[in-house]
Formats: sequence, structure tokens, C-alpha cells
Amino acid sequence: MDIVVLEELKAYIDPLTNDEYEALERSLLAEGCRDSLVLWGDILVDGHNRYGICQKHGIPFNTVQNTRFQSMEDVHLWMIEQHLGRRSVSDYQRGVLALRKREIMARRLQAQREAELEALRAAQAATAAAEAAEAEAAEAAEALNAKAEPDDLPPWDPVPVSRAELAREAKLSPNQVAMIERIHTQAAPEVVEALKAGEISISAAAAVASLPVEEQRSAAQGGKAELRQAARRAREAKKRPRQEPVPAAAEGGEDAPEAAAEPDVRTLQRRVAQLERENEQLRAQVQTLQNQLLRMREANAQG
Repeated sequence: MDIVVLEELKAYIDPLTNDEYEALERSLLAEGCRDSLVLWGDILVDGHNRYGICQKHGIPFNTVQNTRFQSMEDVHLWMIEQHLGRRSVSDYQRGVLALRKREIMARRLQAQREAELEALRAAQAATAAAEAAEAEAAEAAEALNAKAEPDDLPPWDPVPVSRAELAREAKLSPNQVAMIERIHTQAAPEVVEALKAGEISISAAAAVASLPVEEQRSAAQGGKAELRQAARRAREAKKRPRQEPVPAAAEGGEDAPEAAAEPDVRTLQRRVAQLERENEQLRAQVQTLQNQLLRMREANAQG
């Protein structure tokens, strides 16, 4: 069969370094390709480097199909889990992979909730219809309550993933995951490359990521020493206490500070009133949602 190589999957995991690639090539030439390449249909999922080297040198190889995949997201999750278990993956790479997994699981959970809400609305509309629509309402309730057979369940059911769970799976501390998340979302590409090259630690890169992007790039171009200096500046700026602005004293001698404080009290009173109104609105929304949930449970019990 023809094997299809998708650049999206090939680039999903960081490529091997030159030394790692050369070591893999020597191993395949000496021992052959012992591990099977993993396919999804005709798409290559795992073994891109081995496949390229085998093609280059005419080395025989075997393939195996993974029949659990139902979508490209399933493929991504499987690739993430495979690489999280490999010792050669750096702490930063494990953190990034764990964050990718959380993003996928969050999307799945949101899609599942939206589908359930849509099904609930359909069931409510059907229940409120005339007797002529009773059969239709029953079908909607049945669809809402139906459960797939065990063999049909998709892999990786969508469940919320906490930072602590991500840390355990990636073999990192929650603090490391938090720093990697900051790097992943705020660091300039030059800082990330310096981190991957070992020129800066995760904690230092997280500190540098709090600086303006241009300052990050300038530090990365300056090399290790400049990156360390930038990290030190960022940490010192974070430790430096904020200086609250001192209001200008109004005319009136010693009574001036008390007069200046009066508008602040009125502002706080208005803010308290506003928050109380918002709380009332939130309570009403919660009550509405609870009523909807109760009606859904009653409909499920009757079905």
C-alpha cells in the first residue's frame, strides 16, 4: 500500500536533533527496523523518521493499523501520550504537549455540552408541542438518554483536565506547567528557540516572557548572558513594590485630606450597589439553569 505522509503530523512533535537523527540512522542500518510503523488507514501516524531512513537505504519495515482513531484529534492525543512517556523528551516539550492535550479536551468538553444543551432544547420544544408531536418528543428524549455500546465509545472521553493532572502526566510540578504555559503563550519565538537549545532555563524563559516582545528578541539575539540579564531585570521588576499615586493636597490646610477622601467613599458605595445588582442577576440566572436541569431530569425519569 502507498503510505501517506502528512506534514501536519510530521511537524506536530518537535523534530529530532541532528545527533539524535544520526544515532537512529546508525541503529536502523545495524539492526534493521524492529518497531512497526503506526498507520491510520494509509496515513502515517508514528515513525516518520524511521520511514524516511528506511526509504533512503531500502531497509524493510512492518506496519500496524490503529483502529481506535475516529478523528485527527484522536491521532493528536495518541501522539501526545506516546511522547509524554518517552525519556528523551525535554521538560519544556512535555509541558507543551500536556497543554496541547488540555486544549483538545477542553474543545471536546465544550462541544459535548453544546450538543447536550441543543438536545435538551429540542426535547423541551417537543414536550411543549401538541399531542400530534408526542411521538417526535419521545424520539428526542430517547436520543438524549441513549448510550453507545462499549465497543463504540470513542477514545479519550472529554473530561476537564486540571493543571495538577497535567503536571502528573507530564512528570512536572504544577509550577513548571504554569511557567511553560506562560512561555507558550507570551514568549517571543527567539526565546523559545533559545530554551530548546539549552541556552536558558524554563524559569528564566518564563521571566523573560513577561517583558515586551522587542526586549525579548533583543535579549535572545544577545545570547546567554543577555538572556540571563533580562531574566534578572524581569524578576527584580516583579519584586519592586508598586508606588501608589499620591493625590495632590487641596487647599484648606489640615482638613484637606479628609475632604479628598469623601469622593472615594461615594465611589465605593456606588460600586457596592452595582455589585449587589449584578449578584441578583447572577442568582436569577442560576435559578433559571437549575429549573432547566430539574425539568431535564424529570423528562429523563419519565422516558
